[in-house]
Amino acid sequence: MDSSDAVLKQIRAAFEREHRINLHHHPIAMEFDNGVLTLEGEVQDIAAKKLALELGGAEDGVRGVIDRLRVIPSERREDGDIRDAVCSFLLQEPNLFNATVKVWQKERVETLRNAGVEPAGTIVASVENGVITLDGEVLSLSHKRLAGVLAWWTPGCRDVVNGLEVMPPEEDSDDEVADALRLVLEKDPLVHADQIRASVSNCVVTLEGLVGDEEEKKMAELDAWYLFAVDKVINRIEVKA
Repeated sequence: MDSSDAVLKQIRAAFEREHRINLHHHPIAMEFDNGVLTLEGEVQDIAAKKLALELGGAEDGVRGVIDRLRVIPSERREDGDIRDAVCSFLLQEPNLFNATVKVWQKERVETLRNAGVEPAGTIVASVENGVITLDGEVLSLSHKRLAGVLAWWTPGCRDVVNGLEVMPPEEDSDDEVADALRLVLEKDPLVHADQIRASVSNCVVTLEGLVGDEEEKKMAELDAWYLFAVDKVINRIEVKA
């Protein structure tokens, strides 16, 4: 067994130990060349995607990871339908009312809302093969995170590339992540935010509280995983008997 095969064997073993990654139902193709690991496949949710990237990148000898993992969408949709839905989310979000919203459509950029001379940022959305890309500038990390979660919530979404810049630049912090998560939980119609407590330490989110069913517990966890820069979520939420 050469060194590349040994690294891939170790990574596969790490994936099999992680219960959120189900290689039997959702295989992940792996290649390792010159220190670069490529992961490709369709995984069950955002948690499996982020955990696979973290575990793969943590293996000795891996200097970089190429991410070609996609999440199985709640429903399959054409790119045009996904584009219309994500733009609707962005346009209707009150926290983004002062932002200019544009979309790539038929190889050109179309302005859907011009917020004026001094907009609170500009968001440019595009969709290709179910992958939503957000480019442009926003005023805060909370706006960047919120826009990213709205993209993840879009029916048909398979991945989100959040390329939004924060201008002026803002230093990230656990408090900022916690504030963004609280905002997202309050906006999620499937979650009772007042029944959930969230804390953040080194970008690791811990959820506690008491909810009505397993689906709500799962959705609260996924909302945390959707946040930009969150790579681990500890779900201690209990379900009412």
